[in-house]
Amino acid sequence: MYPLLASFFSSHQQALGVLFALLAAIGFSAKAIFIKLAYVEPVDAVTLLALRMVFSVPFFVFAMLHGRAQATPMARHDWLAVLLLGLMGYYLASFLDFLGLQYISAGLERMILFLYPTMVVLISALVFRAAIGRRVWFALLLSYVGIGLVFVHDFHITSDGLFMGSSLVFASALAYAIYLIGAGHTIARIGSMRFTAYAMTVACLAC
Repeated sequence: MYPLLASFFSSHQQALGVLFALLAAIGFSAKAIFIKLAYVEPVDAVTLLALRMVFSVPFFVFAMLHGRAQATPMARHDWLAVLLLGLMGYYLASFLDFLGLQYISAGLERMILFLYPTMVVLISALVFRAAIGRRVWFALLLSYVGIGLVFVHDFHITSDGLFMGSSLVFASALAYAIYLIGAGHTIARIGSMRFTAYAMTVACLAC
């Protein structure tokens, strides 16, 4: 078993990367459940999102101050990229997601939101002329067919607000996909921790 794992993960850093991505996916999935539990109380999406940001912003401010001395200066276009991407990926995407969860179940919301990798593939193909193979096309088709089946299932249970909620979450996934495409180049220039700290602080101020 160990040689098999060793051959799959070519380095210790790659194994850590996979572990962190797995933990992030679990946390990303659980977020919708906590939001739906919060909506049991008389709270709106704007207030709930603002509270989430208020609780998290001290950690991002600490991260900014912690790495400030060793950080290289940021150019004007880096600041502009952080501002736009923070508003797009951490504010707009989150806000649309919180709004959508007022109408649809956490399960359907997660299914729709996890379409963002397919959107990244499609946008990259349109913008950067990246080739899409047959297997990828089949995976894309399978993803959207699966979403359609879940949507039909929820429609038979209740149709109240289903189209509105699904549209809002789909728009959230699209905003997040655009953010991911734009964030890659900026993160490579200024570093992931500093980018996340600055972009999340921008989103907190927007909230």
